[in-house]
Amino acid sequence: MIETSAAQNPKLTGRGAARRSELFEALVRLLTEQGFARFTLDDLARRLRCSKRTLYGLADSKEQLVRTAVVHFFREATARVEAALAAETDPAARLAAYLHAVAAELGPLSAQFFDDMAGFEPAAEVYERNTRAAARRVEQLIEEGVAAGVFREVHIAFAADVISSVMVRIQQRQVAAATGLADAEAYANLAELLLHGLTR
Repeated sequence: MIETSAAQNPKLTGRGAARRSELFEALVRLLTEQGFARFTLDDLARRLRCSKRTLYGLADSKEQLVRTAVVHFFREATARVEAALAAETDPAARLAAYLHAVAAELGPLSAQFFDDMAGFEPAAEVYERNTRAAARRVEQLIEEGVAAGVFREVHIAFAADVISSVMVRIQQRQVAAATGLADAEAYANLAELLLHGLTR
């Protein structure tokens, strides 16, 4: 889960940066709670109690605004997930902490937000890239566990490929369609399966 931070966007720096940052955080909360496909810029301005001109101060179009918000969400989520991971030293606990932290970050997001991301290519691409980064992180954590003798000897590349496939299916909403599980619930179940399958 690694992306370029929206906080590095030039439009969020300079004069009035604090106000723009506060407005941008409110925008991210609104989009993740309610989705974005049905909102026009006029709707967003009304909901955020600001002018369209103010929104154009954050990005040049609704599409850029949405992508910047999605990037920002995943950047912040990645930092929190990595902090949860850093708090653990045991390889099994680290793997569990990582996947449960991912589930915790995705948990508050609305189903509408996930559906809208899936239907908007720039946002879907951000989610997919973060999903693949998370899959690589899981592979590293499995390697750590095998090297430490905590996990059984497994074909790491195969295990990583299986995990990556599941994570991509979660990201593409296929798991939700097949099982009814929300993305966060799917990650929590994946964590349980992995730990039971890998731990000696």
